[in-house]
Amino acid sequence: MRAADRLVTETVRRGGPWLAVLAVTSVLGAFAQLALPLVLGRTVDELVADGTGAATWLGACAGVVILTVACDTLGVWASGSSGARSSAWLRERVVRGVLGIGPTITRRFPEGDLVTRMGLNTEEIGHAPESLVTGAALVIPTAGGIVALTLIDPPLTATLVVGLVLIALVLRAFLTVSTAIAGDYQAAQGDIAARLVDALAGARTIAAAGTADRERARVLTALPLLRRHAMAMWRANARAGVQAGAVVPLLEVAVLGVGGLRLAAGDLTAGELYAAARYVVLGAGLGSALGYIGRLARARAAAARVDELVAESPRAYGTRPLPPGPGRLELRGVDAGGLREVDLVIPGGQAVAVVGRSGAGKSLLAAVAGRLVDPRHGTVHLDGVPLPELSREALRRAVGYAFERPVLLGDTVAAAIALGVDTSARTPGTGRRGRRRTGEGQAERPGANREVVRAAARAARADTFVRRLPLGYDTPLQEAPMSGGERQRLGLARAFAQGRRLLILDDATSSLDTVTERQVARTLSGELRDRTRLIVTHRVATAAAADRVIWLDDGRVRACGSHRALWADPAYRAVFQAGAS
Repeated sequence: MRAADRLVTETVRRGGPWLAVLAVTSVLGAFAQLALPLVLGRTVDELVADGTGAATWLGACAGVVILTVACDTLGVWASGSSGARSSAWLRERVVRGVLGIGPTITRRFPEGDLVTRMGLNTEEIGHAPESLVTGAALVIPTAGGIVALTLIDPPLTATLVVGLVLIALVLRAFLTVSTAIAGDYQAAQGDIAARLVDALAGARTIAAAGTADRERARVLTALPLLRRHAMAMWRANARAGVQAGAVVPLLEVAVLGVGGLRLAAGDLTAGELYAAARYVVLGAGLGSALGYIGRLARARAAAARVDELVAESPRAYGTRPLPPGPGRLELRGVDAGGLREVDLVIPGGQAVAVVGRSGAGKSLLAAVAGRLVDPRHGTVHLDGVPLPELSREALRRAVGYAFERPVLLGDTVAAAIALGVDTSARTPGTGRRGRRRTGEGQAERPGANREVVRAAARAARADTFVRRLPLGYDTPLQEAPMSGGERQRLGLARAFAQGRRLLILDDATSSLDTVTERQVARTLSGELRDRTRLIVTHRVATAAAADRVIWLDDGRVRACGSHRALWADPAYRAVFQAGAS
């Protein structure tokens, strides 16, 4: 748990100025609690005596009470603000790291579990500042109670110390047990979330198959386990609460008994006995830290889960710019997942089709070529520069991706096409250079960026249907119902707008009708012919139109040449006859 504890500590430090306010109010409130028994005791003594100073001490009591209420009120506000600030910092750090790692992160952590770790678990860690500061502040009344009892009557101190030792042992055991239980509980939550995300992604399939009841049972498979962990946490909390709570009345009875004897002997005044009883309660108030200990245990368990994400190294980028070049792509001795010993040289400006049976490694090759995935061994060069040595900006300006099922991000259709676009780049069909993009909002304003978006949409044959939308390019995505083919065309437009030098199309035309696909193919071989095009496909026509074909078989390059030459091989023809993807 050392890494998790370090993450909790770092999160606490990110609480901002409100954390200092919480610390100050907690300390002042603790001292006010210590002062209250003293002033109450003196007030009792004055009232029992002649009462001449009672008014002064009553005023002091009122002042201490007001200070306590003010500290509690401000402390609640400060704890919420510092917790929200800490959670926001941690969530931003984790999200940035996960997105920096890239799609490989989902191979280790299911998407639903990732969302749970980045959402619910980071929020639980955000409660750590309040738990630590407020819990630590309880030490002040405890220590003050010991000191005060020692000053009032030393024999009473020994009774309190024995009780505090018992309470401390209970709290330590509770922290250990509840941390383990909370970790299991959070893991079960992540499992349910992962199953739910899978079910939502396949909602149409489930509805068509009529298996909603079966799928609901599958999603909730971990629910009994979740309940078991929740009950275990409740029992641990109840057991510790009973154990710690039983000490307080026993201590109070013991002190009152001893104090009563001392009062009868004339060694204590009535006010001192009252103050001593109050200080015992304050000293034993360490037992009220149980709630803070429980939250700290959940924070530590959550930190262990979040630390697994933080420990993953985001993809590192270099600082080199991309030199002028035609987009020559080279793969040298590449091994990555299912790819083995891949050596390829793709001349700049060529259209190269990648074909093969399902599972042959086509999509993985496309991911490696644009550095969505780094190979375990070997290197990938673009115009002579290893991809890891390129800066993030240079790489992403050079490479445009289009996928089979594109995810459209942005508030409007225009923003979805302009995602990640640098408008200083030359765009298809414009021959002009626009202003450099400085903010996402520019994707929806007239000017250079608007021209980039429309030119890319025209190249992808998306401009016509976009203009028919209620607000055209300014139509919000959620109000723009689209078919699979229309979404693919927007994905293609996004790639065309972004990729200056290399376009990677991973089965990105599979949902297009024949006419539209031919039009896009003409665009690829026409106004986009100055870019290198790597096209993953299972269609004969697309392979036939390419300059070269890379034939993958079981992760290896089986052959590389023209479609006409490869067509003479029956095994090559069988790739298309089997409808491989």
